[in-house]
Amino acid sequence: MKTTLHKANSRGHANHGWLDSYHTFSFAGYYEPTRVHFGLLRVLNDDVVKGGMGFGQHPHDNMEIVSIPLRGALEHRDNTGGHAIIKSGEVQIMSAGSGIAHSEKNASSTEDVNFLQIWVFPKERNIKPRYDQKLFNKADRINKLQVVVAPDQVNGALWINQDSWFSLSSLAPGSSLTYTVHKPGNGVYAFVIDGNVKIAGQPLSRRDGLGVYDTDSFSLEASENAEVLFIEVPMNP
Repeated sequence: MKTTLHKANSRGHANHGWLDSYHTFSFAGYYEPTRVHFGLLRVLNDDVVKGGMGFGQHPHDNMEIVSIPLRGALEHRDNTGGHAIIKSGEVQIMSAGSGIAHSEKNASSTEDVNFLQIWVFPKERNIKPRYDQKLFNKADRINKLQVVVAPDQVNGALWINQDSWFSLSSLAPGSSLTYTVHKPGNGVYAFVIDGNVKIAGQPLSRRDGLGVYDTDSFSLEASENAEVLFIEVPMNP
């Protein structure tokens, strides 16, 4: 088993006033050659957008883009006519494919929205652009793994154009579980949304990240209430 540790305070940071963003991997003005990606996981941004503000329409292509609101609501529009509000508890996925332009704005004029934006390189290039979102029952992730994104849409997970699985878990103090890798050769990036946990023997706190690879499974233990996101991706194209 091999691991890559990224402490919360080592992330790139950009505060534009309307946007306060932390970058786990190199992004925009933040470049760290040792932190360009983890396998096919390219971007993990922790964004807070002020009320009434947001990202204007901008293009993407050949990228799988997942957005997970942690607090507040996010408004999505794209040039295919897609328009939706994504709230805490929901997960959004967009296949940029052959090319799409979209905007993401705070759905509230007064309250901040905090969301994770995650980019994964696609399995097939230049597919037809696609958008989907779903509300997941948070009770189904208590002390276990709830798969929310998968290539086979198992148990109602959102489909992704990659051999990648996203899982969420809400852990009570003293609870533990084992993560079993879905596909041989994949690695898993665990991101602690909140709380304190130990993953593969490594103590982690709020917003810490740990990449785990060259293993079939690993353990997780919580010392207090915790929320963890697991992003499983191929380590090689």
